[in-house]
Amino acid sequence: MVDPTPVDLDEQTLNAVAQIFKAISEPTRVRILFLLSQTECSVSQISEFLNLQQSTVSHQLSFLKQLHLVKSRRDGKVMYYSEEDEHVMNLLTQTIDHTRHRYIRE
Repeated sequence: MVDPTPVDLDEQTLNAVAQIFKAISEPTRVRILFLLSQTECSVSQISEFLNLQQSTVSHQLSFLKQLHLVKSRRDGKVMYYSEEDEHVMNLLTQTIDHTRHRYIRE
């Protein structure tokens, strides 16, 4: 039997959860995260693959990096980005799968 007593979440956890959902509530960030869940990319590659301005990509990557959702590594003059948080990427992938299954009718 499940204990009916609610578990209280501390303020720090609540704020962090809200920030993650804020990050994946913006379509451009969803597109970037989904791409980075599949492959490592530079800003120019992301810009080209997703048909976005490099300034837009850089701005969104900065936001995602602050939340530790993406990480970067430098190779010479080029910065490459990839997923950092497998949990959030799994949540994103499951949400995409759910949406395709539940809401997208062919």
